[in-house]
Amino acid sequence: MAQLHPQTFRFLSGLKKNNNKEWFEKNRPLYEAIRADFVTVTGEIIQEIARFDPSIAQLDAKKCLFRINRDIRFSPNKAPYKINISAVMAKGGKNAPTAGYYVHVQPGECFAGGGIWMPDAEQLRKIRQEIDYNFNDFKKIVTAKSFRKSFGSIDTAAKLARPPKNYLPENPAIEYLKLKSFVAGASLGDEEVLTKNFVKRVSSCFKEMYPFISFLNKAVE
Repeated sequence: MAQLHPQTFRFLSGLKKNNNKEWFEKNRPLYEAIRADFVTVTGEIIQEIARFDPSIAQLDAKKCLFRINRDIRFSPNKAPYKINISAVMAKGGKNAPTAGYYVHVQPGECFAGGGIWMPDAEQLRKIRQEIDYNFNDFKKIVTAKSFRKSFGSIDTAAKLARPPKNYLPENPAIEYLKLKSFVAGASLGDEEVLTKNFVKRVSSCFKEMYPFISFLNKAVE
């Protein structure tokens, strides 16, 4: 199994302290080596996911990675670079409006997750409708013992205070219908991220997440 570059965390920690073009260009050769290894790892993760989710089998690993440059046009934070490396593997590609699998590497904040983060109004309507119509199926997925062991629960940080339009407070699915994002994740230790077991560990998380991803994609497609 491929593994991440051993200097990945050293580089990202240095970038956090020196988030400027001069430092980055000085360390660009190391970044390019780190990125190349991350592409290889992502490619192997895709192969592993394709065993249970063939819809992502043809993805190009390079196109799954997010750029390290930040979009600072509308942000008060003018730091030019992200302090993490990450990739998303979704049916149709990184920019497709579908649920996908996400891996995030950052010192002390590594995780494997997935779902649909902040869907647009039409996607959100479809997801809520699917949950409302098939709540027993959805509840079975997100409350399964194995799902809860891996991810705890789906993220409830982005949530309406009141029921969304056209849904009654007494709807049995109302706490899920209030959500504005449908994502879950599992924290990963920095030590395990740099081992040869990383691909298997992440792929195992994604296999557990597959029914969740499938449910969401059924809703939006």
